[in-house]
Amino acid sequence: MIENQKIRPAQVIGPLGEPLTLDLLPPPSTTRWVVRRKAEVVAAVNGGLLSVDEACERYTLTLEEFATWQRAVDRSGMPGLRVTRIQHYKSLYERQQKF
Repeated sequence: MIENQKIRPAQVIGPLGEPLTLDLLPPPSTTRWVVRRKAEVVAAVNGGLLSVDEACERYTLTLEEFATWQRAVDRSGMPGLRVTRIQHYKSLYERQQKF
């Protein structure tokens, strides 16, 4: 039965290089999603602190919305999460894929 249990780290490295724990994540009631908060949730999932399902349930996100954040971080880092720059980074990524 032990093999079915998931071992979770007590902390992961956050987007700014600092330790990130469940207590330090944005509160579940968060409605204003700034770049840092989005990046913290993505880092928590990538590090195994939360599963994707847990993050979506905790923050009332759709799977598609979280996947968009994760793709943005993978492609452009934290600046890719800026709402005002989404189109810029999207077109930059598409141009890079052509070459």
